[in-house]
Amino acid sequence: MNEVVMHNVVSVDGFIADEADGIGHLFDWYFAGDVPAGETGFTVSPQSAAYLESVWAETGCLIIGRHLFDLMNGWDGIPPAGIPHVVVVSHRPKPDGWHPEASYFFVDDPAGAVQRARELAGGRNVGVAAGDVGAQMLAAGLVDRVAMDVAPVLFGSGKRFFGALDEPLQLEDPDVVIRGEGVLHLAYRVQRG
Repeated sequence: MNEVVMHNVVSVDGFIADEADGIGHLFDWYFAGDVPAGETGFTVSPQSAAYLESVWAETGCLIIGRHLFDLMNGWDGIPPAGIPHVVVVSHRPKPDGWHPEASYFFVDDPAGAVQRARELAGGRNVGVAAGDVGAQMLAAGLVDRVAMDVAPVLFGSGKRFFGALDEPLQLEDPDVVIRGEGVLHLAYRVQRG
């Protein structure tokens, strides 16, 4: 069965953006190498390229919150990195007339979003953007793995990778540790029970 993986680029001190949604140097590593990563326009280290391409190939649907959807204008109806479908967790519907052909689905609760995303993923993994929506899903026991692309940046404050997670949660030892150029890729299985 497919896994639900909370994944994002994060600063060393645990932030996915500053208070104004700025990303500073978080994504510099996407252009720090000379190996193309898929058809994204990114040129990364060989280690990062292999890792990213495997993650993207294994992901059949992405779940994001409405804030990220609005901030990015849903990537103009084209899901990022070739992922075929996007589920947006939102109490508001898709904007009228917004890219009617786009494979974007709006669901008003995290559990419903995971259920819909699993259906759309067709046996592949479901990616969940970190932040508040990802933290809600993690706290509800809906996330199987946590993956982080740790950039050598310190923000000091901002929007946290784990959102407003307010209870301790145990992760297993990392089962992915890959050093790229300007990034450290880590992944952890969520410990159950």
